[in-house]
Amino acid sequence: MSPSIVLLLIVALAVLAFQVGKARAIAVVGGHREVRNLHSLPGHYGLLTAMWCAIPALFVFVAWVAFQDNVLTRLVTAQLAEGQQPIPAAQMSLMLNDLRNVVAGSLPASSVTEPVRLAAAEFVRLKRIAGFSLAGVALGAGILALLWVRARIRPDLRARNEYERLVEWALFACSAVAVLTTVGIVLSIVFEAGRFFSIVPFTEFFFGTNWSPQMAIRADQIGSSGAFGAVPLFVGTLLISLVAMVVAVPLGLFSAIYLAEYAAPKLRRVVKPLLEVLAGVPTVVYGFFAVTTIGPMLRTIGESMGLTVAGESALAAGLVMGIMIIPFVSSLADDMITAVPQSLRDGAYALGATRSETIRQVVLRAALPGIVGGILLAVSRAIGETMIVVMAAGLAANMTFNPLEAVTTVTVQIVTLLVGDQEFDSPKTLAAFALGLMLFLVTLLLNVIALYVVRKYREQYE
Repeated sequence: MSPSIVLLLIVALAVLAFQVGKARAIAVVGGHREVRNLHSLPGHYGLLTAMWCAIPALFVFVAWVAFQDNVLTRLVTAQLAEGQQPIPAAQMSLMLNDLRNVVAGSLPASSVTEPVRLAAAEFVRLKRIAGFSLAGVALGAGILALLWVRARIRPDLRARNEYERLVEWALFACSAVAVLTTVGIVLSIVFEAGRFFSIVPFTEFFFGTNWSPQMAIRADQIGSSGAFGAVPLFVGTLLISLVAMVVAVPLGLFSAIYLAEYAAPKLRRVVKPLLEVLAGVPTVVYGFFAVTTIGPMLRTIGESMGLTVAGESALAAGLVMGIMIIPFVSSLADDMITAVPQSLRDGAYALGATRSETIRQVVLRAALPGIVGGILLAVSRAIGETMIVVMAAGLAANMTFNPLEAVTTVTVQIVTLLVGDQEFDSPKTLAAFALGLMLFLVTLLLNVIALYVVRKYREQYE
């Protein structure tokens, strides 16, 4: 039985528990005419019963799904090693990888060894048994909780208070999951980055100008010693992001000003949705547009001017990325401009200011925190973009400030380093975590700057 079916059964049991709790509350006071004798509304008793029924069932469901694959893998691993010579860790890892591919259907069973084929069949059998066991345990826990709450229902039970307390704890749990997930991501990146810097000198990574992380990840491979100077990656990221911002910020901001202050309502209702459609276009489509249209066009224009433009250039990637980011800047700036109180505009007009002077001196200054936040969000979006850079700027880690040449970015190299066979004791793979840590720190710095600007100007205009 699949986890999705089990989850649907839990939801159905919670709905049934609601009806049972509501009916029980009405019954303990002698019918609908006596519900005034209940402390809370009958629906609150039903919601309390449904919550207490769903919580243990969902807890069992989440715990089971989280640990099921690890437990089954351990059981299958023990079967693979049973009656055989000790299997080296590397070979066992390859066998488990083949097993997972066979179970997922991405690898035919005839292409693996007999032990792996038998282990895959055993894994499927155990997973089927685990699915039915999960359904039984989760639903059993829910039913026991339902019976327990039903026995507690009486007229003086403060069902509304207990229900609201459960909702409060559920909201707290959701917030804790979000916070703990963030902490876990940061700690994992910091830990792996620390391992990288224990192998590669800190100074080489931040000040080296040669990036060539092609190292052997196994003893039978031939690889270079590797070079991990990340300065070309930082320069390429900065160059493409700068070109994108030069395109996105003026166009997005001016579009927002026109739509918010000058455009007629009918025109605004048409143009604003069309502009925001750009945000829904997949990045791979932008990449194709850059490769097939912008790149050749820039090369033709460059040749006509006597300039050499690479087939994959930072300028092509930056221009297309800027077009993609326009809706982020425009939408947020438009929302901030329209949120400025009309009284500020009226006051400026009363003092004799023109429309353009009011926009420049009053509206934009009042909306500046939101506009800066939108621009910083756009910068973060540009720094984190991968697909457009892969297709339009290439993979060459060139140390150049010339936008007409090919460059690469931090995100592209992270993807490149984590594709294919990985050995997490190799500096080549660990370098991806060091680059990820740098992205995290840059994003954190942008958020700090945004908070500073917001606080400064909020105090001025509130």
